[in-house]
Amino acid sequence: MIVGIEGKIVKKEISFVHIKIASGLTYKVFVSLFSIGKLNADDVSLHVSQIIREDQHSLYGFTDEREKKVFDTLVKLNGIGPSTALAICSTLSPDDFSQALLTQNIDAFRMVPGIGPKSAKRILVELSDFSLQMPEENSSGSVMEACMALESLGFKKDMVRKIIATCSSTDTATLIKEALKKLS
Repeated sequence: MIVGIEGKIVKKEISFVHIKIASGLTYKVFVSLFSIGKLNADDVSLHVSQIIREDQHSLYGFTDEREKKVFDTLVKLNGIGPSTALAICSTLSPDDFSQALLTQNIDAFRMVPGIGPKSAKRILVELSDFSLQMPEENSSGSVMEACMALESLGFKKDMVRKIIATCSSTDTATLIKEALKKLS
Protein backbone atom coordinates (compact mmCIF):
# COMPACT_ATOMS: atom_id res chain seq x y z
CA MET A 1 0.00 0.00 0.00
CA ILE A 2 1.37 3.41 -0.95
CA VAL A 3 1.07 5.95 1.89
CA GLY A 4 3.32 8.75 0.68
CA ILE A 5 5.06 10.08 -2.40
CA GLU A 6 7.96 12.47 -2.96
CA GLY A 7 9.21 13.83 -6.22
CA LYS A 8 9.07 16.61 -8.79
CA ILE A 9 5.85 17.94 -10.25
CA VAL A 10 5.98 17.55 -14.03
CA LYS A 11 2.34 18.47 -14.70
CA LYS A 12 -0.14 20.36 -12.56
CA GLU A 13 -3.89 20.60 -13.24
CA ILE A 14 -6.80 21.68 -11.04
CA SER A 15 -7.64 18.20 -9.77
CA PHE A 16 -4.41 16.23 -10.19
CA VAL A 17 -0.64 16.39 -10.49
CA HIS A 18 1.89 14.17 -12.22
CA ILE A 19 4.80 13.46 -9.87
CA LYS A 20 8.07 12.04 -11.17
CA ILE A 21 9.90 10.13 -8.45
CA ALA A 22 13.67 9.55 -8.19
CA SER A 23 13.51 6.18 -9.97
CA GLY A 24 12.01 7.82 -13.06
CA LEU A 25 8.40 6.65 -12.70
CA THR A 26 5.67 9.29 -13.00
CA TYR A 27 2.47 8.92 -10.97
CA LYS A 28 -0.86 10.66 -11.44
CA VAL A 29 -2.09 11.79 -8.03
CA PHE A 30 -5.55 13.32 -7.56
CA VAL A 31 -5.53 16.23 -5.09
CA SER A 32 -8.07 18.49 -3.42
CA LEU A 33 -8.29 22.20 -4.16
CA PHE A 34 -6.78 22.96 -0.74
CA SER A 35 -3.77 20.76 -1.46
CA ILE A 36 -3.23 22.00 -5.02
CA GLY A 37 -3.16 25.55 -3.68
CA LYS A 38 -0.32 24.64 -1.32
CA LEU A 39 1.81 23.02 -4.03
CA ASN A 40 4.00 25.92 -5.16
CA ALA A 41 7.43 24.32 -5.43
CA ASP A 42 8.57 21.78 -7.99
CA ASP A 43 9.57 19.30 -5.27
CA VAL A 44 6.62 17.88 -3.40
CA SER A 45 5.86 15.45 -0.60
CA LEU A 46 2.29 14.19 -0.20
CA HIS A 47 0.39 11.87 2.14
CA VAL A 48 -1.34 9.37 -0.13
CA SER A 49 -4.41 7.15 -0.04
CA GLN A 50 -4.38 4.36 -2.58
CA ILE A 51 -7.75 3.17 -3.89
CA ILE A 52 -7.70 -0.13 -5.75
CA ARG A 53 -10.71 -1.11 -7.85
CA GLU A 54 -11.17 -3.80 -10.47
CA ASP A 55 -10.58 -1.44 -13.35
CA GLN A 56 -8.42 1.26 -11.76
CA HIS A 57 -5.66 1.93 -9.27
CA SER A 58 -5.76 5.56 -8.09
CA LEU A 59 -3.68 7.71 -5.77
CA TYR A 60 -5.17 10.60 -3.80
CA GLY A 61 -2.64 12.98 -2.28
CA PHE A 62 -2.87 15.53 0.53
CA THR A 63 -0.45 18.07 1.95
CA ASP A 64 -2.21 17.90 5.34
CA GLU A 65 -2.46 14.59 7.17
CA ARG A 66 -5.76 15.66 8.77
CA GLU A 67 -7.26 16.16 5.31
CA LYS A 68 -6.15 12.62 4.42
CA LYS A 69 -7.90 11.36 7.55
CA VAL A 70 -11.13 13.08 6.47
CA PHE A 71 -10.83 11.52 2.99
CA ASP A 72 -10.10 8.03 4.35
CA THR A 73 -13.08 8.26 6.70
CA LEU A 74 -15.44 9.43 3.96
CA VAL A 75 -14.55 6.71 1.42
CA LYS A 76 -15.44 4.07 4.01
CA LEU A 77 -19.05 5.30 4.03
CA ASN A 78 -21.60 3.50 1.88
CA GLY A 79 -22.41 5.54 -1.23
CA ILE A 80 -19.43 7.91 -0.95
CA GLY A 81 -16.78 7.21 -3.56
CA PRO A 82 -13.33 8.75 -3.86
CA SER A 83 -14.46 11.52 -6.22
CA THR A 84 -17.23 12.62 -3.85
CA ALA A 85 -14.87 12.40 -0.86
CA LEU A 86 -12.35 14.53 -2.76
CA ALA A 87 -15.10 17.05 -3.58
CA ILE A 88 -15.90 17.29 0.13
CA CYS A 89 -12.20 17.79 0.92
CA SER A 90 -12.06 20.49 -1.77
CA THR A 91 -15.08 22.32 -0.35
CA LEU A 92 -14.51 21.95 3.40
CA SER A 93 -11.16 22.29 5.15
CA PRO A 94 -10.50 19.70 7.88
CA ASP A 95 -11.48 22.26 10.54
CA ASP A 96 -14.66 23.23 8.66
CA PHE A 97 -15.50 19.53 8.23
CA SER A 98 -15.10 18.86 11.96
CA GLN A 99 -17.10 21.95 12.85
CA ALA A 100 -19.91 20.97 10.45
CA LEU A 101 -20.10 17.52 12.06
CA LEU A 102 -19.92 18.94 15.56
CA THR A 103 -22.73 21.43 14.96
CA GLN A 104 -24.70 19.04 12.70
CA ASN A 105 -24.61 21.66 9.91
CA ILE A 106 -26.37 19.98 7.00
CA ASP A 107 -26.00 23.07 4.78
CA ALA A 108 -22.20 22.82 4.87
CA PHE A 109 -22.39 19.40 3.20
CA ARG A 110 -25.11 20.46 0.77
CA MET A 111 -22.68 23.08 -0.63
CA VAL A 112 -20.55 20.21 -1.97
CA PRO A 113 -21.29 19.37 -5.63
CA GLY A 114 -22.95 15.96 -5.83
CA ILE A 115 -24.18 15.90 -2.21
CA GLY A 116 -27.94 16.17 -1.74
CA PRO A 117 -29.97 16.41 1.46
CA LYS A 118 -30.18 12.62 1.94
CA SER A 119 -26.43 12.11 1.53
CA ALA A 120 -25.69 15.06 3.81
CA LYS A 121 -27.95 13.65 6.55
CA ARG A 122 -26.38 10.20 6.16
CA ILE A 123 -22.87 11.68 6.53
CA LEU A 124 -23.91 13.54 9.69
CA VAL A 125 -25.50 10.42 11.21
CA GLU A 126 -22.73 7.97 10.31
CA LEU A 127 -19.90 10.29 11.38
CA SER A 128 -21.52 11.68 14.54
CA ASP A 129 -18.63 10.39 16.67
CA PHE A 130 -15.86 11.47 14.26
CA SER A 131 -13.26 13.86 15.61
CA LEU A 132 -10.14 15.44 14.20
CA GLN A 133 -7.44 16.43 16.60
CA MET A 134 -7.57 20.20 16.91
CA PRO A 135 -4.39 22.24 16.20
CA GLU A 136 -3.92 23.10 19.89
CA GLU A 137 -3.65 19.85 21.76
CA ASN A 138 -4.37 21.40 25.16
CA SER A 139 -7.69 22.86 24.03
CA SER A 140 -8.57 19.55 22.34
CA GLY A 141 -8.06 17.68 25.60
CA SER A 142 -10.07 20.31 27.45
CA VAL A 143 -12.92 20.06 24.98
CA MET A 144 -13.00 16.27 25.22
CA GLU A 145 -12.89 16.37 29.03
CA ALA A 146 -15.65 19.00 29.16
CA CYS A 147 -17.83 16.98 26.79
CA MET A 148 -17.40 13.81 28.84
CA ALA A 149 -18.13 15.69 32.08
CA LEU A 150 -21.33 17.24 30.71
CA GLU A 151 -22.48 13.94 29.23
CA SER A 152 -21.91 12.26 32.61
CA LEU A 153 -24.24 14.89 34.11
CA GLY A 154 -26.98 13.59 31.82
CA PHE A 155 -26.87 16.06 28.94
CA LYS A 156 -27.32 14.60 25.45
CA LYS A 157 -24.18 14.18 23.35
CA ASP A 158 -25.49 16.20 20.39
CA MET A 159 -26.55 19.12 22.58
CA VAL A 160 -23.22 19.12 24.43
CA ARG A 161 -21.24 19.18 21.17
CA LYS A 162 -23.27 22.11 19.82
CA ILE A 163 -22.89 24.14 23.01
CA ILE A 164 -19.16 23.39 23.44
CA ALA A 165 -18.56 24.53 19.85
CA THR A 166 -19.91 27.98 20.77
CA CYS A 167 -17.82 28.36 23.93
CA SER A 168 -14.68 30.48 24.00
CA SER A 169 -12.94 29.12 27.12
CA THR A 170 -9.82 27.00 26.76
CA ASP A 171 -9.36 25.23 30.10
CA THR A 172 -11.68 22.44 31.22
CA ALA A 173 -13.18 24.02 34.35
CA THR A 174 -14.19 27.33 32.77
CA LEU A 175 -15.36 25.53 29.63
CA ILE A 176 -17.73 23.40 31.72
CA LYS A 177 -19.01 26.46 33.60
CA GLU A 178 -19.59 28.39 30.38
CA ALA A 179 -21.37 25.42 28.76
CA LEU A 180 -23.56 24.88 31.85
CA LYS A 181 -24.68 28.51 31.72
CA LYS A 182 -25.65 28.11 28.07
CA LEU A 183 -27.36 24.78 28.69
CA SER A 184 -29.60 26.15 31.44
